[in-house]
Amino acid sequence: MALTGGRETVSGKALPHDSAVKHVSGHATYVDDVREPEGTLHLAPAFARNCVHGRILSLDLDAALAVPGVLDILTAKDIPGINDCSPSMGDDPVLADEIIHFHGQVVCLVLAETREAARRAASRVSIEVEDLPAALTVDDALANNASLLPDYQFERGDPSATIKASAHQVESRFYIGGQEHFYLEGQVAMALPGEDGDMTVLSSTQHPSEVQHSVAKVLNTIEAAITVEVRRMGGAFGGKESQANQWAALAALAAHKTGRPCKLRLDRDDDMIMTGKRHDFRVDLAAGFDENGKLTATELQFASRCGYSADLSLGINDRTMFHADNCYYYPQTTIRSKRLRTNTVSNTAFRGFGGPQGMLAAERLMDTVAITLGKDPLDVRYANLYSAGRDLTPYGMVVEEHALLKDLMETLEADCAYRTRREEVAAFNGENRFLKKGLALTPVKFGISFTLTHLNQAGALVHLYRDGSVHLNHGGTEMGQGLYQKVAQIAADEMGVSLDKVKITAANTSKVPNTSPTAASSGTDLNGMAVVLACREIKGRMLAFAARHYDVVETEIHLEDNRVYFEGQNSMSVADLARAAYSGRVSLSAAGYYATPKINWERETQKGRPFFYFAYGAACAEVTVDTLTGENRVDRVDVIHDVGRSINPAIDIGQIEGGFVQGMGWLTTEELCWDKQGRFRTHAPSTYKIPTATDVPEAFHVKLYESKGNPEETVFNSKAVGEPPLMLPISVHCAINDAISSLKPGFIPRLNAPATPEAILSAVHEIRRGVGS
Repeated sequence: MALTGGRETVSGKALPHDSAVKHVSGHATYVDDVREPEGTLHLAPAFARNCVHGRILSLDLDAALAVPGVLDILTAKDIPGINDCSPSMGDDPVLADEIIHFHGQVVCLVLAETREAARRAASRVSIEVEDLPAALTVDDALANNASLLPDYQFERGDPSATIKASAHQVESRFYIGGQEHFYLEGQVAMALPGEDGDMTVLSSTQHPSEVQHSVAKVLNTIEAAITVEVRRMGGAFGGKESQANQWAALAALAAHKTGRPCKLRLDRDDDMIMTGKRHDFRVDLAAGFDENGKLTATELQFASRCGYSADLSLGINDRTMFHADNCYYYPQTTIRSKRLRTNTVSNTAFRGFGGPQGMLAAERLMDTVAITLGKDPLDVRYANLYSAGRDLTPYGMVVEEHALLKDLMETLEADCAYRTRREEVAAFNGENRFLKKGLALTPVKFGISFTLTHLNQAGALVHLYRDGSVHLNHGGTEMGQGLYQKVAQIAADEMGVSLDKVKITAANTSKVPNTSPTAASSGTDLNGMAVVLACREIKGRMLAFAARHYDVVETEIHLEDNRVYFEGQNSMSVADLARAAYSGRVSLSAAGYYATPKINWERETQKGRPFFYFAYGAACAEVTVDTLTGENRVDRVDVIHDVGRSINPAIDIGQIEGGFVQGMGWLTTEELCWDKQGRFRTHAPSTYKIPTATDVPEAFHVKLYESKGNPEETVFNSKAVGEPPLMLPISVHCAINDAISSLKPGFIPRLNAPATPEAILSAVHEIRRGVGS
């Protein structure tokens, strides 16, 4: 039971998600469930099915137009405004014009009376192209020097010389694969035209204001004419931060052209082919260290496949660099980033936003040092943890909670009996020829804030009605993560009402304008604080009125459980006070606004503080690997995670468990494959393997760290929990690496990510031949 100042509160309680019953009963309304107005048209995108990179020579639409029910087919020439749906760089055409940059790029849009007719017609569009040279992989782009964005680096000292002078040195190269978002609800939008050029768009997006901006740009109108609404998404994971723009713009374009409601819902295969993924990387690392494994210097280069356009690649690759240290102090270092252009779909945001790739490299480095010295990897990790006097990151921010980090790791080490199990793993491996076990305990330090500083702001609109009920609206979007439930609990506490008095409403650009995306794990931090400030403004007016009207001392009034208490324990209902305040002409509505303090990162000068604070966690994973087949099983997972003072422990633990499993999929089973012609081949559940219930380890223990609360002034001293858990399963990849390395001590496995059975088997065969990374 949560208490604040001796009073019972709603926050801190493990309450169900606000839509939990609707989710499991099928009554939760998503865009595709909204009743279609009479006359709704259905849309389907068409693309050149055998082109990866080419010049459009001609379009033959006759066969498509002949399909019964087809009304029209729109091309780039039908766009009245700017043919662009990019979040920043102006390089993402809504419809390809002249050049096709990747297999799956949309060339035209079919409008029909039914979805079936639209899809059938889209498959009959004939597009003649002249093929152009294509770069498909990171290595292709490096060979062609095909940079999409300028290189960027952090540097401290002279790491190259220091590595050469160190007692021990290592070099390694490995590849990190991308990941498909595989949200259960695909990309979808419905546009409803209004009078005077107005347009309402229902969109499955994490960024309603960005969709509003994109639609207005494409239609050549003002943003005030466009209203975007989002009640909930069936998952997003970053895939709907920028890439919902195109589908909303196309729906709005069709509605603008026809004057009829228009809906576009992508087929799963088309969705996977046409939308971006997590960035994949080639990582080259080198390090010098002493006999205890303590680093003297590091060099890390990250070469990233961005795809054909910039999308959000600048910030994503920057965050990879920000997390290339994870929890470890690099006395001297160079961290370089190359952002490469390829003729593949433009990669985009994915839970962790580049941080997981940087963190995986840091943990790979720790394992490489440990294997080289024959030491326990956990001891090497401890030797390099941030500590007093060794607390400055490569980008100049001080790690202030390093004592918490060490305590968290030591707590997990004791809770999961790491040392005893390490001996048991060694004994098992000595007794078994083909089955090998691995064990790894890895930490997480994840920076919380948008590194693009201006995004760290949020607004909220709160109304208190005369019956004591609260209407709650803010700029955050709900994608299953429980944001709306948490913010409702915050509002209930601030207004002193029970949770059933708080009405959760859809994000709507006409209520809260100029919103930031719900991303960077900042949804509760930003929107929760905006709601707190709005509630306090309303409450402040009410208390001032009550003090005057009832001749009481304002500081001795408090609101709790739908009642207003005065000194002497006299009380009245919140509803009665609201009615009295209304009669006294007191406003019971407020717009709250919050901007994250302290952050001031300047990218060009590499000075300032990019993050408000860090979220910490640690996980220990035990695996068994079959060295004959490459198959692996995760036997046990132990997790401890710091969420500060939890606003809702049930939701926080759910986020930790879900994030872990999703990250485990990225690192073990989810392999993206393109053929030599650049066509995406793993574009369906039959060929792309996300984790299932049977992949979740039976022994899966999750514990919230006993925190004193976030030392920074966040909402109720909580900490973000959306993205950091995704990096906890790096422990699984490290455990698999540990199992393989037991075959030939001292040799570093050539294990890429994901560690599929094929990748594991390849690493096993090489290490048995004495070939290491």
